[in-house]
Amino acid sequence: MSPSSRLVVFLTALNLEYEAVRSQLSDLRVRRHPAGTRFELGRIDQTDCRVALGLVGKGNHPAAVLAERAIAEFSPVAVLFVGVAGGLWPDIQLGDVVVASKIYAYHGGTSEDDGLKARPKAWEIPHEADQIAHHVARSTTWHGALRTGLAPAVHFGPIAAGEIVQDSAISEQARWIRKHYNDAVAIEMEAAGVAQAGHLNRALPVVVIRGISDHADGSKLASDGQRWQPKAARNAATFAIALARELTNDGPAGQPGVPDGDRSPAMPVGTRNLATGNASVGVQAGQIYGNVTIGADAEQPVDLMASIADLRTRLRLAHRDGRLDEATYAAAESELDAATRCVSANAPRTGGLLVALKRLRGLTSDVADLAGRVASTMAVVRRMS
Repeated sequence: MSPSSRLVVFLTALNLEYEAVRSQLSDLRVRRHPAGTRFELGRIDQTDCRVALGLVGKGNHPAAVLAERAIAEFSPVAVLFVGVAGGLWPDIQLGDVVVASKIYAYHGGTSEDDGLKARPKAWEIPHEADQIAHHVARSTTWHGALRTGLAPAVHFGPIAAGEIVQDSAISEQARWIRKHYNDAVAIEMEAAGVAQAGHLNRALPVVVIRGISDHADGSKLASDGQRWQPKAARNAATFAIALARELTNDGPAGQPGVPDGDRSPAMPVGTRNLATGNASVGVQAGQIYGNVTIGADAEQPVDLMASIADLRTRLRLAHRDGRLDEATYAAAESELDAATRCVSANAPRTGGLLVALKRLRGLTSDVADLAGRVASTMAVVRRMS
C-alpha cells in the first residue's frame, strides 16, 4: 500500500468524541479547508498510519456534507465514524463497543391511511473491513490501550440512524423502531449521512464504531450523570485506532505492500499471448509491479522537465496527506524550483541540478516513495552526464 493511501479519516459528532480520538494521536497539525472546516492531521503512535480528524456536529445531513468534504480533501483508505450511541438490547452493557454491520436510515417512509410504512435506506459494512474488525475484536490486544481493569465487549449488529434523540422504551418512536428495525442493536443520529457519502465515492469503506453510553430508555440523564459518555467514547476511539492500524497494514485485495498504481491483474496460469502479422510479444508475465522498460524503450531520451513536474506533484500529495510539514514542504519546493531553472538553462547536470536533487532527497527522506523517486531521477541525471 502506498504511503499516500495510509491515511484514515476519523469523524465524530461531539467534542468529547473528538477528544477521545485526538488524545491517542501524535504529531498533530491543523489543515484548514477553503470552506472553513478545520481538520487535524496526526499519526497513530510512530507508525506510518496517518489520521485526518474532523468534527461534523449532530445530524445525518451535516455528517454527509463533511464526510464528502473529508473524502475529497484526503482520499483516505477508509472513513471511521466514531462516538457514542444508545443501546437497544439489555445484553449490551454501558461502555460496550458496537461495530455497525449495517446502517439503517430509518426515517424514510410513506404515510398512508392505515399508518406509516417504512421505506428505509441501508448500507452494509464492506466485507474486507468487516473481516478486519472481527479480527481486531478477537485479538483483544487493543484492550491494553484502555488502561482499565475490565475490557468492554465488542458487538456486531445493525445501527439505526435518524434525526432525533431517542430516550424512551415506550414512545411511538421506540415502538416504530422495534416493529420495523427489530434487529438494530443501537441508535444514533449521524451514521446514515457518513455511509451515504462513502457509498457515493466508489463505495469507499465506511465503518461506524459506537460506544454505548445509555440504553435509549429514559435513563439517559442518569447515565450521563455517571459520565458514561466519555467512557464509551474512549472505548470506541481505542477500538477504532486499533482498526485503523490494521486497515492500513493489510493492503488492498490481499496484496500487502503493493502500491495501488503498480498493481496489475494476475494472468491465469497457462495463458499465452499470441502475436500475429508483424507484431511480437514484448513480455510474457503473470504479474508485473512497478515501471518496466523493455528493449528499445530503454534508450529513449528522458524528459527531465517532465520528471521534475512529476516530483512536484508527488511532493504536493505528500504535503496534502500530512507527511511533510510546512517548513519542509517549502524548502523542498525551493529545491525543485532550482532544479527547474538548471534544466531550463541547460546547466551542467553534475552541478546545480544534482545538488538540488540531493538536497531534495534529504528533505524527503521520511517519505519513502518520494525519496525513492528523487533517487531514481538522480541516477538518470548521472547517466546523462
